[in-house]
Amino acid sequence: MIIPCILSGGVGTRLWPLSRKDRPKQFLPIFDGDSLFQKTARRTQGDGFAAPIVIGNEGHRFLIGEQLSELEITAEAIVLEPMGRNTAAPAAMAALIAQEADPEALVLLLPSDHMMGQEDKFKEAIAKATPAARSGRIVTFGIEPHEPNTGYGYIRLTEGSEDVREVANFVEKPKLETAQAFLADGNYVWNAGIFLYSAQAMIAAFEEFQPGLLASARKSLQDATRDLDFTRLNADSFGQIEDISIDFAIMEKADNISCVPMAPEWDDLGSWSAIWGVLPKDAQGNAGIGDTHFIGTENCLAYADDGLVSVIGLSDILVISTTDSVLVAHKDKAQDVKKMVDYLKSNNRSEADAHPRSYRPWGWSERINAGDRFSVQSMMIKPGQGLTLQSHLHRAEHWVVVSGTVEITINGKAELLSENQSAYVPLGAQHKLFNPGHIPVRMIEVQSGTYISEADIQRHDES
Repeated sequence: MIIPCILSGGVGTRLWPLSRKDRPKQFLPIFDGDSLFQKTARRTQGDGFAAPIVIGNEGHRFLIGEQLSELEITAEAIVLEPMGRNTAAPAAMAALIAQEADPEALVLLLPSDHMMGQEDKFKEAIAKATPAARSGRIVTFGIEPHEPNTGYGYIRLTEGSEDVREVANFVEKPKLETAQAFLADGNYVWNAGIFLYSAQAMIAAFEEFQPGLLASARKSLQDATRDLDFTRLNADSFGQIEDISIDFAIMEKADNISCVPMAPEWDDLGSWSAIWGVLPKDAQGNAGIGDTHFIGTENCLAYADDGLVSVIGLSDILVISTTDSVLVAHKDKAQDVKKMVDYLKSNNRSEADAHPRSYRPWGWSERINAGDRFSVQSMMIKPGQGLTLQSHLHRAEHWVVVSGTVEITINGKAELLSENQSAYVPLGAQHKLFNPGHIPVRMIEVQSGTYISEADIQRHDES
């Protein structure tokens, strides 16, 4: 049994303004309607694979749950990290959880934000790696390079042509001249950060090289709490774990490391220029997502989140338009988008981290407009879900139903509202919403008052 463990804690700042802290790149549905997270989850379904373990950020828990639900995938566990601790901690966590489920289990540890054009080749590589992993080897997967890329770490393999090669050493991201030499050598592959190992072998490696980290991981799991479908790791124990990658913690120290080279048309899509590279293009090399149009333009990318984006007379330009921000950059400067995010953070701009759409267990809300003493937002409530009983001290609310039927309760009085009907919630009134139907409810909410904030929510016991 192979238990996939999907790592989903990244932020993806170089894909701003679409990717942000509260809705990072792995959850963006910009690839044939699926997100990279969903493509990764689909990739690890079928014969030979057990239900996945997902290890992610506390703030993304509802995104994880919602996107798995859309695929009708039930996870073995959704583990929430209270803070980021790189990749060694989740590698140990996955081994501990898998061993409890099956002492003979293999773990496939893989990031959630990779694209693979030929997934059959990836599964062929897993099949090649499986016997080695069952024998106690920790197997990494290397991407056969097609260019001297300086954005990836490299793995140097020993001489040979076997399906499973021995690892000589790991190399950090090189300079261009060094990368060109690696490509000419033929024994170097890109480090994809994907691993296959037995739970027993990885736990043994941690016991030898990182016993303190393993002890803290065990403790944080033992003291974890359950919340709906989520496992919340104990913050005190988890906070003691060193912020270190699995490469530094284990792979560069252990002597039972192997590698399977593969060429599945892989990309980690770390920038907008990389996104442009994998998208279908017109005859002039332009790629568009959403309502986009090009005139006299070559090799450009346009993204329209809402409304039309037109590009005229430009070459090698990125135009990314969301509901609250627009990015225009040269493709050669795609890596510098992170600098803009750093600038926004240093100036306390909410656009750095917060996306206009916020996901909740009941659905989502999306900010349309806001100003002094008012806020307007669109809401979607899933069938069978609703907002709990609450009241506000400083604001009143107006609701207009756009589609579907919603049950609205105000001060104990319930009524059903459907399309084009509205309700008013006075300041201080106890109220709740529920979707009793079979289709999502879409609503517009207008908040008005002296203090518009999530802090102005008083929740009430409904018993």
